[in-house]
Amino acid sequence: MNYEFFIAKRIIGSKAYKSSISAPIIKIGIAAIAIGIIVMMIAIATGIGLQQKIRDKVVAFNGHINITNYDSNNSQESVFPISKNQEFYPEFKSVEGISHIQAVATKFGVIRTETDFEGAVLKGVGADYKWSYFKEFLIEGRLPDYSEKRNEEVLISQYLANRLQFKLGDKFQMIFKKDDPNKLPNIITYTIVGIYNSGFQDFDATYVIGDIRHLQRINKWKDDQIGSFEVFINDYSELQKKGIEIYKNTPSTLNTQTIADKYYSILEWIKIFDKNIYGIIGIMILVAGINMITALLVLILERTQMIGVLKALGSNNFSIRKLFIYNASYLILLGLLWGNIIGLAVLFAQKYFKLLPLDPSIYYVTEAPVYISLSYIVALNIGTLVLCLLMLLVPSYIITKISPVKAMRFE
Repeated sequence: MNYEFFIAKRIIGSKAYKSSISAPIIKIGIAAIAIGIIVMMIAIATGIGLQQKIRDKVVAFNGHINITNYDSNNSQESVFPISKNQEFYPEFKSVEGISHIQAVATKFGVIRTETDFEGAVLKGVGADYKWSYFKEFLIEGRLPDYSEKRNEEVLISQYLANRLQFKLGDKFQMIFKKDDPNKLPNIITYTIVGIYNSGFQDFDATYVIGDIRHLQRINKWKDDQIGSFEVFINDYSELQKKGIEIYKNTPSTLNTQTIADKYYSILEWIKIFDKNIYGIIGIMILVAGINMITALLVLILERTQMIGVLKALGSNNFSIRKLFIYNASYLILLGLLWGNIIGLAVLFAQKYFKLLPLDPSIYYVTEAPVYISLSYIVALNIGTLVLCLLMLLVPSYIITKISPVKAMRFE
């Protein structure tokens, strides 16, 4: 029988243990572990959640990788057309890990009403467009259907709808300038069939989603000419690798650009969250460990006579240290249990009830997103337990300095 574990259980279960002088310090130690795990879980869940949410919004409007013509055009407008008759379209078979590729085009225009006007970019899409992201963003109406004949249905953002006082079903005129300044501009009357809100104000203030065939007609392109291709990959962690592979498997006349290059400042900014997460985890484990060290020292001091008796009966220092490590492990596990219960309750409450709103102009989201995964929760608990126990090995060394004779006389 593991007698150290047996004695530790008897100590933990005794009434004297719960009403002893060390009881308040033990409770503080348990609370420190619980608070630490709660803060770490929230930091990881919100940090990763915010990274994924912002990244997904960028991907929704651009794909993971863009294939365009080589040109010096720095605007968001498609100037030089690309033929859709490419070996990699409609399926990119030469590169593994490609989930979808779609043809799009963009053109700047002015939305005109009786009392106001607003500049916007019409993003022309076709029957191959991936609507999965916008299904999540859709707050009113439905998604446009461009699988049949050319139509004037558009998807507009809630931001633009509010600024221009539009509602579902309204019609508006959008004016597109021609290359020849002496010619009258093109005017198209669109009907709003859906209103979306991505929470990414920079994009919401820019894009109106419409039929690509209107832009082909305005630009006098052929039916097989588009502005660019948007490529979606299965694994974001392979973005740079797939970007290189796609570049090598496209004609020399075409250029490729990943969203990490196109939106460098945004995606580099969200990487800072990783450093914040590591910093919070380090601080909270250190604080929890120090509290447990204090609790262990108080336990040792309170049980000095017992240590003397055990040594007099033949127990070695290692066995007695194990006894107190078992005792401390119970306290840590108790703290982890309460921390997980409270932490998960907070995370699920935020996930389903959106209790914590954020400013979309700063964070690109309207509420704090959370990412809940069993893998990081288990890793966090195991890591906290192991690191705290390792920190307790040093103070437990004080047991080796206790003399049996003096310890039994200790009061």
